Amino acid sequence: MTFTNAINWFEIPTTDINRAQKFYEAIFDMKMTPVEMGDFKMRVFPLTDPMTGVGGALAQQPDFVPSANGGTLLYLNGNPDVQQILDKVEAAGGKIALPKTEISPDYGYMGAFIDTEGNRVGVHSFPEKYL
Repeated sequence: MTFTNAINWFEIPTTDINRAQKFYEAIFDMKMTPVEMGDFKMRVFPLTDPMTGVGGALAQQPDFVPSANGGTLLYLNGNPDVQQILDKVEAAGGKIALPKTEISPDYGYMGAFIDTEGNRVGVHSFPEKYL
């Protein structure tokens, strides 16, 4: 078996799936797909090719708890510029946790926000020369 990505699926916990969906659709200018399996509700991020891309969803179930104060930090695609995402966070109901910060000229930029569910989520964009 060959691994092409370090991550192949992620789930961001929510306490209010509809509020979280509205937030993420607003800051990323996209539409999510609802999937529900009994008490387990998801809103799936767009994915072109599930066999080669990284997929993920917002997830609401009683055992999933949001965390702004630690745990794993997931970085979502903020290309071409994380600032375009961060500029929408507060208007959509979130809070900036880390403003746009240069990692290095070779690795690009990062930022982080607290979403409407209380999760700390990162965004990353590659340097312009790679886009």
